[in-house]
Amino acid sequence: MGDDHPSKYVKLSKDQALPAEDIKPGELNQPIDVPQLRVRKCCECGQALPESFEPPADEPWTTGICGCAEDTESCWTGLFCPCVLFGRNIEKLKEDTPWTTPCVCHAIFVEGGMALAVATAAFNGIDPNTSFLICEGLLFSWWMCGIYTGLVRQSLQKKYHLKNSPCDPCMVHCCMHWCALCQEHREMKGRLSDDAAVPMTMVNPPPVQEMGAGRDHQHSTPSASNDGNHTTLEMQAL
Repeated sequence: MGDDHPSKYVKLSKDQALPAEDIKPGELNQPIDVPQLRVRKCCECGQALPESFEPPADEPWTTGICGCAEDTESCWTGLFCPCVLFGRNIEKLKEDTPWTTPCVCHAIFVEGGMALAVATAAFNGIDPNTSFLICEGLLFSWWMCGIYTGLVRQSLQKKYHLKNSPCDPCMVHCCMHWCALCQEHREMKGRLSDDAAVPMTMVNPPPVQEMGAGRDHQHSTPSASNDGNHTTLEMQAL
């Protein structure tokens, strides 16, 4: 069998063989530059963006930092229970986070620090050493709260492409904490409100008619001679 069908492969000699290339360690693992893949990507999801894409411009806040009276409910909640209002804001901003967790954190650093300062002043009196410790503890807790709540405000601005109002988010919460909480609540309430009424029109279909062989045919004859195919629809606006 081997003599009838000779092999088509030709064995090369050492002189005819191609010289082996020296491959350095790691040379085959180098990345390859593909011009078609050099596109802009979204910083949030990593998807490729078209060449004509332009990021949306920053929008102003719908309400001002001092417009707390525009929403009475959030104004009173932020004044007497700021921890609850802060928890509701985070729950609307991050759906996977319950409002109780940020509420407890806010209550420990802010309301807890104030309550501790009042209790220390009431039971031990106010002296230079005690006043220094109270102020130091309050400043530290307020600084921590300003950073934490400022990061939340920054996430809100990034999500809705809002401008800094009126300055850096952390500085806003350090200087005007309660006003900032109310403003953030009003902003999300206006953008995520489910109470907006959408005008709709309800169309009631005509009643079901049954066709008979004798009497129904006689009743249907006069109506057909009036206007032909005429259907009455009842429309009711909501």
